[in-house]
Amino acid sequence: MSDSISDGGDCTEHRTAVTEAEVEALVRGICFKTGPPRTLGVEVEWLVHELRQPQLPVTPERLEAAYAALRAVPLKSPLTIEPGGQLELSSPPATSLMECIDTVSADLDTVRAVLAEDDLGLVGVGHDPWHPPRRFLHEPRYDAMEACLDRTGTAGRHMMCTSASVQVCVDAGHEEPGPLGHERRWQLAHLLGAVLVAAFANSPLIGRQPTGWRSTRQLLWMEIGVAGRAGGPPPEGEPRDAWTRHVLDAPVMCVRGDGGPWELPEDLTFREWTRSRTPRPPTRADLDYHLTTLFPPVRPRGHLELRMIDAQPGEDGWIVPLAVTAALFDDPEATEAAHRAVKPLAERTLNLPAPHNPLWTDAARHGLADPELREAAVACFAAALEALPRLGATPAVMDAVAAHLHRYVARGRCPADDLLDRLRDTHRRAHGRKDIRT
Repeated sequence: MSDSISDGGDCTEHRTAVTEAEVEALVRGICFKTGPPRTLGVEVEWLVHELRQPQLPVTPERLEAAYAALRAVPLKSPLTIEPGGQLELSSPPATSLMECIDTVSADLDTVRAVLAEDDLGLVGVGHDPWHPPRRFLHEPRYDAMEACLDRTGTAGRHMMCTSASVQVCVDAGHEEPGPLGHERRWQLAHLLGAVLVAAFANSPLIGRQPTGWRSTRQLLWMEIGVAGRAGGPPPEGEPRDAWTRHVLDAPVMCVRGDGGPWELPEDLTFREWTRSRTPRPPTRADLDYHLTTLFPPVRPRGHLELRMIDAQPGEDGWIVPLAVTAALFDDPEATEAAHRAVKPLAERTLNLPAPHNPLWTDAARHGLADPELREAAVACFAAALEALPRLGATPAVMDAVAAHLHRYVARGRCPADDLLDRLRDTHRRAHGRKDIRT
């Protein structure tokens, strides 16, 4: 679940220059590792704020002290810190849904207890509604990333420093065709992904003001630059071929060096780098790093990493998208139901890659106020609820999924609507007006 996808091979091999043909073979071999779906994972990101007044800023010194305390406690899930100081727990691969939930829940209990000692807490929202982007980590990787993304505006800084998500990781699937085959799962992820954006949209505010989007976080991903950086490959074609071409034709973010700022090439693709071999020949380590600088909504890393879900409200809100996604990908009956539900949405993509197509745009802007997305979401949640007992889900997990279905999905709402409603109420009380524009 870490950012590096290196397979732990010989260090000398990773310093050896690679050719275009070698890159093609490496990407095809490491990004889709097929077999029966057996494992599941989740990465939960959180904003860290004042425990009782999250709208108040937290100094970098307090964050550093809190994270030093966290590093001293035992956790089963690796803990990492994002560039803006967000906290992320990445579960180890689990053999069942409940194993995954239990492991991360226990770690979150520990994390919350440590943070509470300094009056800090975790906030589940897709984009910080109160604070502007402020970088907490100052490392060459993030210096280069910020400088690269600044070329196309401020969205990159928001993505790095003020966004948070629930990322679900599922196995790539069988090599053979069928509902659990890797080609079907790849296709399902790119259509179901829009439904997940809409059903769990939870980032309608920046600077305490509505942006006009239910998932501003998804909007920012669409705005951070060229589609080769934050988009997926074209929807047609065999997944390995499509992804390999995408990796080679994606822009190189930076060329790392041992000292001083890293080089930021303009319009240099990895394919061109292997051919020109300037400013120096690329190595296997450069390829590994390049893959971590691509941010499509569905990222193949041996498994499939679904990156489109906003962080969720409440201590256990993250469990719902994990349970729904696991059911729809790993239960054959639910998978078939999900395929039928999302198939009509394919026309709205106009055969353009996600998330840069009308379907994903509508999901981020309108959430489940979009009638077709709402219909697909209702069918998918119903299929997930039927499948969860077969996956060993507890009654508490099924009740949480059912509650989200009835509170949001069936009513054409998402968590973002709650935030907007509270903002309207606050505005009415403060100014005596009937409504504000959303």
